[in-house]
Amino acid sequence: MKKLIIASKNPVKIAAVRAGFTQMFPAETFVLDGVSVLSGVRDQPMSDTETLEGAWNRCHGACEVAPDADFWIGIEGGVEDKMGEMEAFAWVVVKSREGKIGKGRSSAFFLPQKVAELILQGKELGEADDIVFARTNSKQENGAVGLLTHNAIDRTHYYTDAVILALIPFVNKNLY
Repeated sequence: MKKLIIASKNPVKIAAVRAGFTQMFPAETFVLDGVSVLSGVRDQPMSDTETLEGAWNRCHGACEVAPDADFWIGIEGGVEDKMGEMEAFAWVVVKSREGKIGKGRSSAFFLPQKVAELILQGKELGEADDIVFARTNSKQENGAVGLLTHNAIDRTHYYTDAVILALIPFVNKNLY
């Protein structure tokens, strides 16, 4: 049984980590625990680099908080201006007990102008979504991606793919 520490208590992120690890390591069983860890970046990262840094910091912070795990996982959602439009995406960083690191990025999508304007005014994406879509705490449910795709892609699935991509070095040890 492998112990996974996720640098978040958000049930969506925990479910995504469980799904990603289960798909990549079907013969293993996992115990997951979420811990609160600071990202070391703005509450709403505004660039690809800042978002990756936040995931990296969360992963390493989880390692410090719970050093007895087999894997530590940091997930950070971010936005970035792309030719006058706001793109949303997430980074996942995974570290193993042996010190191997894996990184994966989600797919990206563009936010509606109303959401982007609220983010530029200082709101986090989840808060902006709640205002525009008249929701409460959507970031712990389907998130922007679920709201905008009418749940064709929910937030858990969205993060699961990025977790799987971050696990590539762990299932291809001879290449990484």
